Amino acid sequence: MIIAPSILSANFARLGEDIHTVVSAGAEWVHIDVMDGIFVPNITIGPVVVKDIRAVTDAFLDCHLMIAEPERYIESFAKAGADGITVHAEATHHLHRALGMIRERGLKAGVSVNPATPLEALPYCLDLIDLILIMTVNPGFGGQSFIHAVTPKIKQAARLIDGRGIILQVDGGVDMNNITMLRDLGVTSVVAGSSIFGSQDPACMVKELIKRADTQVC
Repeated sequence: MIIAPSILSANFARLGEDIHTVVSAGAEWVHIDVMDGIFVPNITIGPVVVKDIRAVTDAFLDCHLMIAEPERYIESFAKAGADGITVHAEATHHLHRALGMIRERGLKAGVSVNPATPLEALPYCLDLIDLILIMTVNPGFGGQSFIHAVTPKIKQAARLIDGRGIILQVDGGVDMNNITMLRDLGVTSVVAGSSIFGSQDPACMVKELIKRADTQVC
């Protein structure tokens, strides 16, 4: 399982240090939540910060665009150094086009759905999808609790993938109490923010999550 710490919960005054801590502990990906104040209530960071993060780590930069009309910014995030870009199915009228734009730039293309959004649009784009992100909280804020009603949709997504090699990612309320359950549902990547950066020892928490997901501990 790929552990992707979300820097939304990191200390931005020492962002480079926090990223180094979790990557050195075994996190393969760094999850970057991009919010525009329109699609979600808050505003976070843009391509300039991604460019600076790229300069301090070789980890996979997993950019999650929680923004309206994400097509406008795919090129900017690609140039900034993103390795993967995930867009929300609810945020674009042209999901197939947006995924194609990401793929054309040599990046992993992901699609995310909010807790109340069904998966109906995804089968028509499977040939362009590298990652499906199921939100288990309503996006826009860190530190929320896992919404258990979304569990059947995680199972549905796992069936939809059906050996295609698509990464199944979950974001929202992931911690030591549910990571094993998520693994058993077929989840292959988890985003964890407050459970890592809100702990007394983020490096230890990364290692514990890796251990509980039955992957190799650094």
